[in-house]
Amino acid sequence: MTENNVVPLHKPTEDQSAEDATVTTLTVVSEAQAAPVVPLWVRSGRAVKRLATDDRTTTTARAVARHTLYVVGGTRIVSRRVWDSRTSARYERYMRAAEAAGNMELAADWEERGQRFRDARHRRRMDLLTSPIDAAKGAAAGVGIGVGGLIALGIALAVATEDASDVLTPLMAVIKLIALLITIVQVVWPYAITIGPLLALLGLWAVGSKQQAAPSWAMPATVRNSQGEPITPSIVVKALRDLGVATLRTAIKDMGDAGASMLGPIRIAGCGVEVDVTLPSGVATNEVQTRRRKLAENLSRHEHEVFITIPEAARTVRLWIADSGALDEPIGPSPLVTDETMTANYKTGRAPWGQDLRGDAAELSVYQRHLLITGRSNQGKTAALRALALWLSLDRSVQFWLADLKGVGDWSMFDGIAAVLIEGPSDDHCIQATEMVENAVAEMNRRIEERRTDPSALFPPLIVLVDEAQKAFMCPAKDEAKRPYGGSKATSRYFMAVREIHNQGRAVDVLMWQGTQDPTDQNLPKLVREGAHTRASLVLGTESQSKMALGDKAVEDGAAPHMLRQGIDKGTLVVATDGIDMPKGQSFITVRTHFIDDDPADQIAERAKALRDGVTTLRVIERGEERDALADIAAAIGDASRLPTTDVLKRLAMLDTDAYGNWTNGDLKRVLEAEGEEPKKSHGRMVVHRDHVLRALANRDSDGSASASQ
Repeated sequence: MTENNVVPLHKPTEDQSAEDATVTTLTVVSEAQAAPVVPLWVRSGRAVKRLATDDRTTTTARAVARHTLYVVGGTRIVSRRVWDSRTSARYERYMRAAEAAGNMELAADWEERGQRFRDARHRRRMDLLTSPIDAAKGAAAGVGIGVGGLIALGIALAVATEDASDVLTPLMAVIKLIALLITIVQVVWPYAITIGPLLALLGLWAVGSKQQAAPSWAMPATVRNSQGEPITPSIVVKALRDLGVATLRTAIKDMGDAGASMLGPIRIAGCGVEVDVTLPSGVATNEVQTRRRKLAENLSRHEHEVFITIPEAARTVRLWIADSGALDEPIGPSPLVTDETMTANYKTGRAPWGQDLRGDAAELSVYQRHLLITGRSNQGKTAALRALALWLSLDRSVQFWLADLKGVGDWSMFDGIAAVLIEGPSDDHCIQATEMVENAVAEMNRRIEERRTDPSALFPPLIVLVDEAQKAFMCPAKDEAKRPYGGSKATSRYFMAVREIHNQGRAVDVLMWQGTQDPTDQNLPKLVREGAHTRASLVLGTESQSKMALGDKAVEDGAAPHMLRQGIDKGTLVVATDGIDMPKGQSFITVRTHFIDDDPADQIAERAKALRDGVTTLRVIERGEERDALADIAAAIGDASRLPTTDVLKRLAMLDTDAYGNWTNGDLKRVLEAEGEEPKKSHGRMVVHRDHVLRALANRDSDGSASASQ
């Protein structure tokens, strides 16, 4: 009987009751502290969970799943290859990709190839209708010829042996050979039925394994985490050995030092390392360049983390290998934002544009260099172009004429800095941009003429900037003479104006800056893109577009904006120019540009305005609107106390070419004299005084008010 079952026989005393209560309490506490009995099913579940979550179990399960899924992925890959080989799906896919990239010429080429494939397939199918009959005839003829040949051979044998039975000996030998082959097939066939599917599965597994056709969760830890190994000489040599170049592989095997003599020192370069590789005789540098993806994967890197360039030394390639994930990290803010005391110098200064892949500052000289930036939409083209213009605006001597054919306010902070600012996407805005560039040509010719009479004449730099210039090239509008504003022919007004500035503008510091999307021969003609001294490209779709953007030389040397990642490498430019310091013999450099947002850009613009005497920005109004000549003259003068008549006429022409493009000094004088004012002579030049024009406007308005009140 337990302690809890004891029945007291007499009434307990007070002391005994307290003692029993204490005993009872201690008993209860002891029972509560005792470990409860765990059911068997709970213990089994815990053991199963421990076993299932063990590292060895998960690694084994992941390996089994990975190799099983390799077969599934290999089946999918092989099926797609077979489908592509038997249908025109591949040509349709390439054609859609070319159309998406805006390369209509390449799309038409793929369409033509697809049509040729379909024609050939149709002919093969039609041949199948007659092939059974032709095959039967061929087989009968073959059997007849074969039997006849064997009998002829038997006759010759019978004559030689003088035994008539040898006539059938060759024929019987062939029959016995056929019987033997049938016997062999009967013996082997059961095993072939068993082994054949296994060999097929092994082949599918090999395809899937090579392409790593399995989900990321099933891959090894190093692949899942995208963590590359540290770069060592042995890893570089092994990556080169397995590159698939037979001559290179053989040469490395034959080297006594296992290929280490090919490598220069591995140097830390920014967020990666750099090494020069001297290739053995018989191996060309382009054989390594064209295998960039395979080389990157051999180095446990992504393709965008390995760059191959050609240094000055012969038969040498320079590898820059980023630390894993380093290129996905943002760079710091622009010095334009952090240093409020920074100024610019057009002639001797360099714009703080960003950083190169080594982490060094990439600074661009814009002195007497035409500029072209291209790339896909929404990848940072306007931001890269605007960063240069903002820096240059801190040089008070530089003049800007801007046309933003996107028209969403990206350049609105230049109101008060630029002498001309056009904003809008319509054909009218494209026409105004064309007339602005043509006015720049007229200004360039005026400067050239003045330089001829005075070789020492100096002129303020004039930057003529057109953002989204592809709209100007593609503008379908025509003028009164039926001459197109857009296009790439000699009749195109915009094309010819840009070409003239490219030809002679730099001599008198009239420079053309353009930003454009997805280059093609239609929206960026060859003569225009090759006229730029600094050519830069963001991500593009194809290698042919990269050559359009940067030129054949840069792409052949390893420039590959088409290898940049859409949406990830925003602001990363591949630049071909002599305006950035780069290793000797290198024809391009990759720059990660600083991004300057709208608010900091507004602050930089305010600093630029504070450095200037005050600029009245001409905002060209819609074409066909009725003009007020006197008010337009006041707008053209702006904040200047007086302005030469030639400058007033030039600004009026920029304001509206149709209304003022043919004006002369006589027209200007006529309008002012009608209001009681006229141009005056100052220091030998005819000028228009701002106060006189404002006084005429005030008198006219007061006269109009008086007339209205009467």
